[in-house]
Amino acid sequence: MPKGGKKGGHKGRMRTYTSPEEIDAQMKAEKERKKQEQEEEEGAAQNDTAEEKLQESGSEDSDDEDSQRKRAGVEGLIEIENPNRVAQKSKKVTQIELDEPKQLSRREREEIEKQKAKERYMKMHLAGKTDQAKADLARLAIIRKQREEAAKKKEEERKAKEAAAAAARGINSLSLK
Repeated sequence: MPKGGKKGGHKGRMRTYTSPEEIDAQMKAEKERKKQEQEEEEGAAQNDTAEEKLQESGSEDSDDEDSQRKRAGVEGLIEIENPNRVAQKSKKVTQIELDEPKQLSRREREEIEKQKAKERYMKMHLAGKTDQAKADLARLAIIRKQREEAAKKKEEERKAKEAAAAAARGINSLSLK
């Protein structure tokens, strides 16, 4: 594999290429690593079946399992006595309880409270108990009265017109005779 850019790299360095021997060595190391991982997985699967048999017989040693688990990096070399450190325990699907109530965030709680308050207000508004509803109902009553008065006035004007028209016809009919 060539290293560097199109023009050879910084400050005139030459491109370097990986030799076929190095590639073969890398491939062998990769194969060995995969074999070891497979062997560890097979060993872990055998250990799991042995643990299941022990659990079926009734003996449970969860503290021993935690202390015997494989530690990675510096953790295996140094014993840590931190009282605030909480060991992460993985839960199995059968252990997870779906019945326990979900903890809501502050925003979610506030949003739910806001919706409930809005619904309460709308109920009271429809019942006519809020100040705004009372003002609306008063305004509607005034408008109804105005419309009724306007309708009565219009009706009276129409009747007066008809009477005037009838009177004018009566005079015309008398003058023709």
